[in-house]
Amino acid sequence: MTEVLDRPPTVAPSDPASPAGRHRRIATPRRCGRFGLAGLLMVTAVLYLWNLSASGYANTFYAAAAQAGSQSWKAWFFGALDAANFITVDKPPASLWVTGLSVRIFGMNPWAALAPQALMGIAAVALLYATMRRTIRDRQLGTAAGLIAGAVLAFTPAAALMFRFNNPDALLVLLMVAAAYALTRAIATNSGRWLALVGVALGFAFLTKMLQGFLILPFFGLAYLVFAKTGWLKRIAHLIGATAALIVSAMWFPVVTMIVPDSARPYIGGSTDNSFMNLVLGYNGVGRISGGSGRGRGSGGGQAGSSFGGSTGLDRLFGSEMGNEISWLLPTALIALVFAGYLVLRSSPLLSFDQRLTRSESAAVLSWGGWLVVTGVIFSFMSGTIHPYYTVALAPAIGAVTGLGGVFAWRRRTRWEGRVVLAAMVGAAAAWSIVLLNRNDFGPIWCRWVIGVVAAIAVVTVLVGGALGWRRAVAAALIAGSLAGFGGTAAFSIATAATPHNGSIPTAVSTSIGGGMGGPGGRADGGQHGNGPQQSGARPDRQANPPTTTQGGPQDGNGTGGGPGGDISSNAELVAALKATTTTWAAATNGSQSAAGIEIATGTSVMAIGGWSGDPAPTLEQFIAYVQAGKISYYLGGGGGPGGNSEISEWVAANYTATTIAGTTVYQFV
Repeated sequence: MTEVLDRPPTVAPSDPASPAGRHRRIATPRRCGRFGLAGLLMVTAVLYLWNLSASGYANTFYAAAAQAGSQSWKAWFFGALDAANFITVDKPPASLWVTGLSVRIFGMNPWAALAPQALMGIAAVALLYATMRRTIRDRQLGTAAGLIAGAVLAFTPAAALMFRFNNPDALLVLLMVAAAYALTRAIATNSGRWLALVGVALGFAFLTKMLQGFLILPFFGLAYLVFAKTGWLKRIAHLIGATAALIVSAMWFPVVTMIVPDSARPYIGGSTDNSFMNLVLGYNGVGRISGGSGRGRGSGGGQAGSSFGGSTGLDRLFGSEMGNEISWLLPTALIALVFAGYLVLRSSPLLSFDQRLTRSESAAVLSWGGWLVVTGVIFSFMSGTIHPYYTVALAPAIGAVTGLGGVFAWRRRTRWEGRVVLAAMVGAAAAWSIVLLNRNDFGPIWCRWVIGVVAAIAVVTVLVGGALGWRRAVAAALIAGSLAGFGGTAAFSIATAATPHNGSIPTAVSTSIGGGMGGPGGRADGGQHGNGPQQSGARPDRQANPPTTTQGGPQDGNGTGGGPGGDISSNAELVAALKATTTTWAAATNGSQSAAGIEIATGTSVMAIGGWSGDPAPTLEQFIAYVQAGKISYYLGGGGGPGGNSEISEWVAANYTATTIAGTTVYQFV
C-alpha cells in the first residue's frame, strides 16, 4: 500500500481509457524535458567552452603536470610535476589522469588542458538535472526542478570560473553530483549496487581533492538508512557494502604509494615525510580546517577581493570574494531548505497524497540539505588555507535545494504557506542580487532598479493574486520574478567566463572594489565592471608572474627574489639551451611555480626544489649527488612562490660560477 502511495496519481488529460490519451500525457512532458535539457546544455556549453583558450594554460602548475603525464606513464599515474618523476603536485592525481590523457591525445595546448574541465561542468549540469527529475514524483515538476537546479549550477560564478580552469575542483564537483545521482537511484530501487556506486564516486572524489569529497558522506548514508524501503538489516548490509566500495576506491592509490619504494616513485608533494597519508592528515586534510598544518592561514581579513577566505564566521560566504562567487542565490536556497525541512517533518502516510513528500523527495531534502549545511559551515569556520573558488562545491547543493523548494512551494500555491515561500524566494534572490551588484558597482544602475521593481511586482502578485485565484497572473509573475532574481548571478557568471584567468588562485571577474583578482600568483585580467578583459600588460597564455631577468646570485626560493618565474618563452636563447640538454633534468629551480612555467616553455623536465610549499626535497646531499651524477644541466636561481632551499642556493653559488643567457642568470653543471 505504501508503494502505491509513492506513485503519482494517473490523471489522463481527456480520455483516461484511451491509450492515445495516456501516450500524449506521457510524451508531452518527455518532449518538453528533452528540449529544455538540450537548451540548458547548449547554453552551458557556450558559457564554458567559448573562447576557452583566452586563459592560456590557466594554472601552469597543473598544466605542467598534465604535460609530464603525457610524456611519462609513471608521471601520469603518480601525478608528478615533471616527466623525470622528481616530485608530485600537492594533490592526489585523479584530475591529472584526465588532463594527462587529453594532452597525450591532442598535444600540449590550452584546449587540451582546459576542455576536460568544461566538459565536466556540462556533465555535472546534466547529471544534476537527471537527479532532480528522478526525485520529484511528477514528471513535469521534476523537469522544472531539474532545469532550475541545472541553471543555478551552470550560472554560479564559482562554477563559471572553475569549469573553465584546470584545478581539481571541476572533477570533484562532477563526482559528488554523480554520487548524488547514484544515491537517488539507490533509494528509489532499494539497490545495494547503486549505493555501492555512491561509495565508488566518493572514493574517487577523495583521490581528486582528499577529505573535501567526504563532507557529504554522513548525510548520504543517513538518507539511505532512513528512507530506503527495505528491511533494516538489508539497509545496514547495503551501507556496509557501500562503505567497502568507498574504502577500496579511495585507498587503493595510497596503498600503492606505500608499496612502491621511495626510490621508484616521485616524492609526495605537500607532505613532510614523503607519505600520502601525511598529506591527507596534514597539509590537505585536517590542517585545512584547523589551520594547524595548512601551510597558510585563511587570512584576508574579510576585505573584498581577498584571495583567501576572509575572517571566519557565518557571514564569510556572503562577504568578500566568496560572496561574489557563491552567495547570489544562497539566501533563496536557505529559505527553500527551511520550507522543505518543514514538509519532511510534517509528512505522514496519513496525509493526502498532494500534502506529503515521497521517500525520494524526503531523502533528497536530507542529502542535498546536509550537503549545503555541512559544507557551508565548514567553509565558514575553517581556519586553515581556504580560497574563494573552493565554494564551487556548494553550487550543486544550492541549485538542487532551490529546485526542490521551488517545486514544493508551487505544489502548495493554493495554500498560504506555498505562496509565502514562493514570494520569499523571489524577493530574497532579487534583494541579495541588488546588494552584490551595488557592492561591486557591477553593471548599469538601471539594471538594479529593473530587478527590484520586477521582483516587487512579482512578490505582490504572488501573495495577492494567489489569494484571489489569479492562476495565470501568478504563474507569469513567478516567471518574471525568477528571471529578475536570476539575472544578477547570470550576468556575473557571463562576465567571469569572459575574463581570462591564470595563476594559482583564480577569482571571479574584476570589479571596481579593487583587489578583485587578489592573491599571489592568481589574477583574472578582466576589465572594470565586467566590461571586457584587460590584459594588464600580460599575455593571457602566460603565468601571471613577471618574466625574469635576474642579475646576480641565486635567491633563497621564498618568492621574494625574482627568478625565472612562469614565463621564459621570451628568452629564446635560454629556451633553446634547455631544449638542447640530454640530462634527466634540464634544470633545477626554486619552487614548483617556476619549474612549471619552464617545463611548458621547453617541454623538458625541471626539478622543482622544495615543491609547491617548501617540501624537504631534495636535501642538500641528494642535490649534490644528482649534480655529481650528471643528471642536472642548469640551476636557475630565484623563483616565484614558496619552495626552494637556501642551503642548495648557497652551495651552488659557492661552487659554480654564475653566467647569463640573454640576461637571465644561470649556473651550468654539465
